[in-house]
Amino acid sequence: MSQTEESQQKHWKRNIILFLSSQTLSLFGSALVQYAIMWYITLTTQSGIMMTLYIICGFVPTFVLSPFAGVWADRFNRKYLIMLADGGIALVTLILAITFMLGYEGMWLFFVIAAVRALGAGIQAPAVGAILPQIVPQDQLTRVNGINGSLQAVIMFIAPIVSAALLTMASIEAILFIDVVTAAIAILTLFFFLKIPLHKKAADAQQTGYLEDFKQGLRYINEHAFLKSFFIFFAFFFVLMAPGAFLTPLQVTRTFGDGVWRLTAIEIAFSIGMMAGGGLIASWGGFKNKVYTMTLASLVMAACTVALGLSPVFWIYLAFMAVFGIAIPLFNTPTTVMLQEKVDPNYMGRIFGVFGMISTSMMPLGMLIFGPLADVVQIEWLLIGTGLLMLILTAFFVGNKRLVEAGKPVEVEAVSE
Repeated sequence: MSQTEESQQKHWKRNIILFLSSQTLSLFGSALVQYAIMWYITLTTQSGIMMTLYIICGFVPTFVLSPFAGVWADRFNRKYLIMLADGGIALVTLILAITFMLGYEGMWLFFVIAAVRALGAGIQAPAVGAILPQIVPQDQLTRVNGINGSLQAVIMFIAPIVSAALLTMASIEAILFIDVVTAAIAILTLFFFLKIPLHKKAADAQQTGYLEDFKQGLRYINEHAFLKSFFIFFAFFFVLMAPGAFLTPLQVTRTFGDGVWRLTAIEIAFSIGMMAGGGLIASWGGFKNKVYTMTLASLVMAACTVALGLSPVFWIYLAFMAVFGIAIPLFNTPTTVMLQEKVDPNYMGRIFGVFGMISTSMMPLGMLIFGPLADVVQIEWLLIGTGLLMLILTAFFVGNKRLVEAGKPVEVEAVSE
């Protein structure tokens, strides 16, 4: 182990605090702007088509860029990629804010910034997923990923409230400037205070092109049977999660009433559940075999999906929504850690890039099926049906011997500061 790596291991707590603090601050600024723009378009246009265009602009670039971003995360310095993504988003946000201050408020500008932000997120996600094992000892990955999940849940809870308050007191361009400031602080923190040694592939001279690198990533998946099974499970599971993720607000409006407070209540219940789930997985760590923790979470999400379709009273509905939120970190954290532990560090970015493609595309694809069905079939029946299919899929998941073997703990020496 080099002197830099020894120092890295010795001071990992300081490094992860710096990294998570900077990323949380940047994410908070981005979330403020995200909600502010969404509500600004809603209030200004009152057009479903405009909102749909905005959502598409915020989704398609991430999906298209993910495989390339995965290659970049393996070929280049991951810290600089994260800084570049933050900086690009901040620059475009700053230009938009200045444009608005000068009096030009073309709605198309919001679609441009949504696309740029999606590109930044597409670059950032594989780099963040791949960089954590460089900072954190293996025996601490579950705890750190759990804490990160809790921080993101807190942002999901606070950002819409703060954004709504700011919109009543400040102009849209003032809120845009907040994101520029938070991104600048995050970039400066990473640049001046966080030292991360290059991983081997980025340090070596590149012998292959981008396309060949991506093909190597696909071959890596094909050569590791547990990864193939893992990604196939996720693809189908995310499709089945679409009604629970996207149709529940419509279900609440149709079944329990169209009060805005009800829609706010389900978001709050879900966010509180996610915060609790993040704290639980960070303190507990899950079962020794990560596949069993993921199975438990999958069963809970499947059962909650069925329960959301059966709940006769709104307060019971909120309780199941909160439990659903608890299960999300119990599902996501061991998933991320298993990839971080089992995948060759030099392929980590490409694997997270493929994972990003699946996670960003499958639920929207599911909506192409379940969205139109929701106008001819009761959403309750869609929830019950998809929940039962999720239960069946989970049985196949935990019955896969290769996955169960991959979920076993990696023997590592604990590192303390």
